[in-house]
Amino acid sequence: MRSIFILSILFFSQFLCAQTEISGRVVNVKGKPVMGANVFIEGTYNGDTSKEDGSFSFSTKASGERTLLVSFLSFKTTRLPMLVSNMKALNIVLKEDLNALDAVILNAGSFQAGAASKVSVLKPLDIVTTAGSAGNIIAALQTLPGTQVAGESGRLLVRGGEAEETQTYVDGLRVAQPYSASVQNVPSRGRFSPFLFKGISFQTGGYSAEYGEALSGVLLLNTEDEAEQNKTDISLMTVGLGIGNTQKWKNRSLSVNASYINLAPYMLVAPQNLDWNKPAESISGEAVYRQSLKRGLWKTYAAFDASRFDFNRESVELESKERIDLKNNNFYLNTSYLGNFGDRWELNTGLSYGYGTNHINYNTTKINNSENAFHLKLKVSKRFSDHIKLSAGSDLFSSKFDETIEQPEISTFISDFHTNIGAIYTEADILFNKNFALKLGVRGSYNDYLDETRISPRLSMAYKVSNSSQFSFAYGDFTQAPKADYLKYNEELSSEKASHYIVNYQFNKDNRFLRLEAYYKKYRDLVTYNGNENSYLTALQNSGDGYAGGLEVFYRDGSSIKNLEYWVSYSYIDSERKFKNYPVQTTPNFVANHTLSMVTKYWISNLRSQVGLTNTFSSGRPYNNPNQDSFMSSKTKSYNNLSLSWAYLLSKQKILYFSVSNVLGTKNVYGYEYASSADSNGNFRRQAITPTADRFFFVGFFWTISDDKKTNQLDNL
Repeated sequence: MRSIFILSILFFSQFLCAQTEISGRVVNVKGKPVMGANVFIEGTYNGDTSKEDGSFSFSTKASGERTLLVSFLSFKTTRLPMLVSNMKALNIVLKEDLNALDAVILNAGSFQAGAASKVSVLKPLDIVTTAGSAGNIIAALQTLPGTQVAGESGRLLVRGGEAEETQTYVDGLRVAQPYSASVQNVPSRGRFSPFLFKGISFQTGGYSAEYGEALSGVLLLNTEDEAEQNKTDISLMTVGLGIGNTQKWKNRSLSVNASYINLAPYMLVAPQNLDWNKPAESISGEAVYRQSLKRGLWKTYAAFDASRFDFNRESVELESKERIDLKNNNFYLNTSYLGNFGDRWELNTGLSYGYGTNHINYNTTKINNSENAFHLKLKVSKRFSDHIKLSAGSDLFSSKFDETIEQPEISTFISDFHTNIGAIYTEADILFNKNFALKLGVRGSYNDYLDETRISPRLSMAYKVSNSSQFSFAYGDFTQAPKADYLKYNEELSSEKASHYIVNYQFNKDNRFLRLEAYYKKYRDLVTYNGNENSYLTALQNSGDGYAGGLEVFYRDGSSIKNLEYWVSYSYIDSERKFKNYPVQTTPNFVANHTLSMVTKYWISNLRSQVGLTNTFSSGRPYNNPNQDSFMSSKTKSYNNLSLSWAYLLSKQKILYFSVSNVLGTKNVYGYEYASSADSNGNFRRQAITPTADRFFFVGFFWTISDDKKTNQLDNL
């Protein structure tokens, strides 16, 4: 026993003798000490954290040539290979990491939501939790500045532009039919469920050269890169039911969800303003497959829906109601790959396909149309240094449209056209330092159907004035082919054009975010026609123009009051257009000069509840009254909608959810329809365009079954 004790003492003495003292100091490029830097020998647990004066010291039994690693947030990690015996009195200079989170961000005209964004204005999927949106991404986006309330269409109207001027992309690939089927003055919804998306980027102008064929905005939806766990989501609602499941394996995962919606039971309890023969009914589903490869990620996304409705509507032209019957089928598929190769090279490529059909009956008139749309994308990027990144890419958009309009005993109109739009672009991201960044790009496109070539330059820059605030500027030219409703009647048209100018100020500190933005947009070559409506009898031409300018304010606060998050947005817009059948340049009938929205979410711990409140107000919109001499001189009354939601946690994974839109029952009016001819008294009859229901009630039960036994659907309600 004595000998064992002596041997232990000798071994311990040898151990002490083998220890080497490591020491030094960590400073930045200006020689100032860096406190809190991690300093350690690679492959060991031996290390220290730098003190207030930048100094560090620790002991190690490592010997020979090893690597000393020094890391700290917002600085590049420094690797120092050397003999351990020489790691004494070191002076280590850390260089700033120009890609760090606190670097300046190019964000003029952009709202980001998601964990991948450097500054997330909204939390992941947060925008779809707003009261009154009912999980509809498009409805929730209408609470952000730059958008207009579009209750009669349900679509995104951005900064004085029509709905067709904003394009939707999933994982970088265009969606040709982003909205559910609808008819005039009956609102549609966005086709996509929020459950499968990790982040949203809403570009209200001045966007990258990577995107084209959009005059006003781009909505970018990004699916989840990796599933966190196996889970099942079950939804039982007053309007239908849904189920979703995610399965995760070692390097791949699959998520699917399906839903069935039928408004018939709901109508028995809460009748709407429409005379339904068959209330809206739909079945839809989505799936995303993810595969992690050696050098990248491959994803495939697919979505389908089939819907129909049948109702009778009052007509200002007819003594009796007109019957409208619609059947729609839609399918969307995309597959994409994002990966690295070589030295700092990145490849992003993919293909999308969309197919949609509509069968519509207006009394005896039958309209059947279909669209096949492809998008092929290839983009390569090279980071030459921390300061410069160059990107180049190409797009091919191919679309085939067919339509037949049958009017028994009168006429049959058949139209079809096939367009191919090829585009190439290049863009440079230059980060001069952490305070100043520049993006410079150009996009060229050729449309074979219109036989035209367009060149569109893009520029954006940002300058950081403090740790929490910055200024941004963006400019760009944008072109877009006329919509199918015009091209099917005239193939001699040319693309419509717009130029954007944007100035932006942003402040972000302590979970408080302020964004101020001013913009001006100039339109050229807008499509015009004569007569009351667009048809093959009208003279379509690119003789229109216009402008839109405004100021927007967005403020979000998630820290001033415990358990309360809220945001306030305000938009002022001054816009005039000469387009469609407008005889002069004037404010379009979908533009309200002032829009104000407030969204709040409050968590009540004692009640295990989240209460949401959304209020949206907008000033009156112009409309043309043919009983008056001047064009578009009348305005609707102001719009106001107060919506309420309440989510109660029955248990960690079971939620009872209730919401009601337009709690106050405000009689909102979107505009008026007038008869095309005067009556015997010389007056033109009219009827108001109003919501399909004064209020909408929703009750749902949501149950999640997951590996961690605590995940729920609260963030998606």
